[in-house]
Amino acid sequence: MKKLNWFLLAMLLMLVPTLQSCDEDDGYSIGQFGVSWATVRVLSGNTYYLESDYYGTLWPAASTVYGFRPVDGKRIFVRFNPLYDNYGGYDMAVKVENIIPIPTKQVEDLTAENETEIGNDPVIILKKNIWIANGYLNVIFQQDRPVYESHRVSLVRNTIEEPEDDGYIHLEFRYNTYGDVSGRLADGAVSFNLNPLDFEGKKGLKLKLNSAINGEVEITFNVKETMPVPEEALNLDYNKLEVDNVK
Repeated sequence: MKKLNWFLLAMLLMLVPTLQSCDEDDGYSIGQFGVSWATVRVLSGNTYYLESDYYGTLWPAASTVYGFRPVDGKRIFVRFNPLYDNYGGYDMAVKVENIIPIPTKQVEDLTAENETEIGNDPVIILKKNIWIANGYLNVIFQQDRPVYESHRVSLVRNTIEEPEDDGYIHLEFRYNTYGDVSGRLADGAVSFNLNPLDFEGKKGLKLKLNSAINGEVEITFNVKETMPVPEEALNLDYNKLEVDNVK
């Protein structure tokens, strides 16, 4: 009997590391949360996954967001409860807690015909609140809230004034208030899809904008690669984001 007890004790000691490992690796605490900007990727119908700017690919194994209709390539801010790592070929399985859509636009050509419509009103943007991730140029700006008409934000190639050939792609951030302002500031956000642009052989991107603080400025991105998401972008109160006042 004593020999049998020692044998059982030895077997239990061998199992302890395995049991501890399972406890640590099976999943996350239900109280843990992650936040990220992400791109929606539709597989078919309403089945989708997310390309997070920080966490990689996220599989929405569960969700408290009802009525969400995924649009491929749409940018969003997502708050989620992580469930498992390395799940079914995705970097993480998650429970989606909240989704805030970010206006997502394509690069346009600025021409003599549409220059007035696109506009070039000054806008409040901090340099640290412009970054590139997953092939999208992301911008957080302060908007003088409109009273009646949504403001227009655009990322354009200027075909009126040919930029210098310096090995960079030249784009301009344009803003149009249509003269409709209230004097009340609010945070706005937008993502522009850079993926259709040909960066082959290019040094990167030069972005020109009309700053309400510094006048006309140019920001250089030496490559089109994912950059760290600024703290302001993660700590923004997205429930107060003026996404409906931008077109």
